[in-house]
Formats: sequence, structure tokens, C-alpha cells
Amino acid sequence: MKTKALLFALALAFPAAAQHQAPPGDPSQFKPLAERSDIVSWKLLAEVELVKQKDRYVPQFSQGVAALDQKEVKLQGFMMPLEMGDKQSHFVLSALPVTCAFCLPGGPEALVEVKTRQPVKYSFDPIVVRGRMSVLKDDPTGVFYRISDAVHAN
Repeated sequence: MKTKALLFALALAFPAAAQHQAPPGDPSQFKPLAERSDIVSWKLLAEVELVKQKDRYVPQFSQGVAALDQKEVKLQGFMMPLEMGDKQSHFVLSALPVTCAFCLPGGPEALVEVKTRQPVKYSFDPIVVRGRMSVLKDDPTGVFYRISDAVHAN
């Protein structure tokens, strides 16, 4: 399945974060972000089912999620860098904090690929980005969501 291929690719690319130390504190203390009315909810993004079509599975999004396609949105999450460096312009935003440089903190519904206009400084703290959301029904990499032309909006 292509989703597995993307997750495997992320796992291979994510060692770029190994240059950074593990997040400070006890990993059992990390909790999901509090809901904010001005930001797209991760609970909303989780409203997706995998449906079998012929010999593969494809995402089927709720009406609320589908309505986000090509809309300007704000999303808060934890940065997973894809390259070496203190600043990132292409990364994955996660609903949950990363507790291991080699572990994905969720499935494709809890991860959003982000491409920014200007590089964003890497941080263990949650960040907010604003950009154009794409809801991807058949992305070959298995990604469900992408925010492009994003800016750091904290």
C-alpha cells in the first residue's frame, strides 16, 4: 500500500531530526494539543476512512474535511523535519509530539505535509502555520493532507 511507502519514507528521512536531541522531559507527559477555535481541529482531520477500491485502499473524507480542500487554513502541530538544519521549509506537522526520532506519532490522518514560503526554525514546541490546504484523495505517496505556500503564524 502506498501509505506504507510514505510512512517508510518518512521513517527513513526523519533521522534528519537525530541531529537534535530528544525532547526534554518524560515522554509519558506529552499530550495532544488543546483544541482552539481559530485553528483546524485534528479531530476533524481524523474524519477519514480507508475504503477498498479494486486492489487498493483510498481515503474517503467526511464532508467537513472535504470542504477544507483548497481553502486557507491555520493548523497547529509539532514539526518533524525532513532535512538537516535548524530551519525547515518542507516538513511534516504532527498532531502529537514526537518522542522518538525514528517513530511516527500517528497515521496519515495525524500528519500534514507542509511547504513554507520561508524556512521555519525547528522547535520541540508546537507551531502554527497558515497556508492553502489540499485534501489528497489519491496521492502516490500516501499523504492525506498538504499545506502549501505556508507561513509561520504563531
